[in-house]
Amino acid sequence: MTTPHDSPEQEGASAGATLTRGPELVVGLIIMGLAGLVITDSMRVGIGWGDEGPQAGYFPFYIGLILLAASATVVVTTLLKWGKSQAVFATREELVPVFQMLVPMVIYVVAMVFLGIYLPSAILIGYFMRHHGKFAWPSSLGVSIGVPLVFFLVFEKWFLVPLPKGPIENMLGF
Repeated sequence: MTTPHDSPEQEGASAGATLTRGPELVVGLIIMGLAGLVITDSMRVGIGWGDEGPQAGYFPFYIGLILLAASATVVVTTLLKWGKSQAVFATREELVPVFQMLVPMVIYVVAMVFLGIYLPSAILIGYFMRHHGKFAWPSSLGVSIGVPLVFFLVFEKWFLVPLPKGPIENMLGF
């Protein structure tokens, strides 16, 4: 129970909330890693100035350096104020809907690797319509089958751009 003198930071910290320092540190470290990857790959393709102008890695290299400096600043600042910061990132109640969206999306991305884009898309659309939108079965089935079908026609037949296919499309001869 909070009193009128309690701040939101104190309330969240006592309710088992996630503090901002953890996510800040994790995101800072991830971006530092990505910046290192950009810098390394830029050096592989060349960061100098060639006969025809800048080499392929010239601009990405400097963007990588800026990303590295910015993310390192976030990491160092977060570590320096680690014990003092009690700011709340999110409470458990706030994180539940995030994970209700995140988990199906991760499953969708992984399923696309094995099943192509069409079947996982139909399943994802149907799931979200039924579970989160509370739509009736006919609407959910119509839209979840119709949308991938329209994308198939638009990309595969009209624009002649092949999208990832899985065993079902192979079985049907596509």
